[in-house]
Amino acid sequence: MPDALSPVKNIMRKPLLFIASVALFWAIPLVLAATSYAPDPAHIKLRVMTYNIHVGVGMDKKLDLQRIADVINDQHPDLVGLQEVDRGVKRTQGVDEIAELARLTRMQFVFAHNLDYQGGQYGVAILSRFPILATDHRKYENKREAERRGMIRIEVNVGGRRLSFATTHLDYQYEDGRVFESEQLLKFLKDQPSPLIVVGDFNEEPNGDAYKLMSAEFRDAWLESKAKQIGLSYPADQPVKRIDYIFHRSNDGVRAKRTWTVPTPASDHVPVLADLEIR
Repeated sequence: MPDALSPVKNIMRKPLLFIASVALFWAIPLVLAATSYAPDPAHIKLRVMTYNIHVGVGMDKKLDLQRIADVINDQHPDLVGLQEVDRGVKRTQGVDEIAELARLTRMQFVFAHNLDYQGGQYGVAILSRFPILATDHRKYENKREAERRGMIRIEVNVGGRRLSFATTHLDYQYEDGRVFESEQLLKFLKDQPSPLIVVGDFNEEPNGDAYKLMSAEFRDAWLESKAKQIGLSYPADQPVKRIDYIFHRSNDGVRAKRTWTVPTPASDHVPVLADLEIR
């Protein structure tokens, strides 16, 4: 005898089947996407930049932080080491430059106050797309140069791995000063257990003693990537010197896949970038 409730059951089954089909339809591409695009923890990719921003003053002598931010945003770096940064200094209209650049790039920041100047502070800084877990700022002892210099290092978590990133700006007048500062830098960074990347304006060409000290313990990303260009970074309008570098420690499993500079008059240096892979 036919079930008097069977028409009702059939009606109920159809929407249930439809809902199940829709759920399966959306679940399959999600599973495929997770399978195809999930990050490989064994190969972490990272883009870093070093940029001496000349307190935001370009080759045209105009102060324009938006122009600096545009250069950074166009390249989409994950970590940026900045040199010659003002905070509340009279010559740059009292602007907190690193806070403004962080706002314009939507990145986190830290600042290293190395020198008091014109009612404000002057030093180096870092922008990061990752949450900053720890910070270490060290000032160098001077040999002869009047300007106090230093380095700042942060720790971030990248793809589940702890990473150290540091930036510095060395003596531009005296080679023995750069050597003295490089020795201090290497001492400060000596016991870092995590993969370590060091960037900055070293005011030193590759034939200098400070560069040789660094390259004895670190790899020069530009050379490792076998870039076709020479990597000249100063002066910005017609670069003739290679003095801005990206270094990484040789035993950290880091490899430079690509390096380049960005032609721009926004500062008196051009930025240097590297795409790195951490294995």
